[in-house]
Amino acid sequence: MKTNILGLPVKESEEMVKELNILLANFQVYYQNLRGIHWNIRGKRFFELHVKFEELYTDSQLKIDLIAERVLTVGGTPLHTFEDYISENKLKVGKNISKDEKAVQLIVDSLTDLLKIERVILEKSDEINDEGTNSMMSDFIAEQEKTIWMMQAWLENDL
Repeated sequence: MKTNILGLPVKESEEMVKELNILLANFQVYYQNLRGIHWNIRGKRFFELHVKFEELYTDSQLKIDLIAERVLTVGGTPLHTFEDYISENKLKVGKNISKDEKAVQLIVDSLTDLLKIERVILEKSDEINDEGTNSMMSDFIAEQEKTIWMMQAWLENDL
């Protein structure tokens, strides 16, 4: 079996690059959704949500960079055009969302879809002992599961 400089199998590493690029494209859409709801949120919860959405898009920006750098580390080229992002996107695109509950639900839905992509990558990275990718996916998944839980709690009706 031919391996790359990291000691990972070449063929499987090329497949890993494809999967990571799908995640990268979807994170870019998620990031843009967050920017949109940050800019457009209205209502009595404006201050609370405006700050939260900025926190989330800042975090997603860091994750985008980590994913792109992982693509490079594994031996690929990160996707970097809007055309590529749209063609690989699996997330709902949030347009002109200004209502608090609709905005938070978009985040929950987006994170749920990102988790599906990340779990595929986690499984494949585990199979080839790609600990760098595996660790990154584990960290992303744990954080996003907690964010989903918190957003779901926020969406619940007052008791």
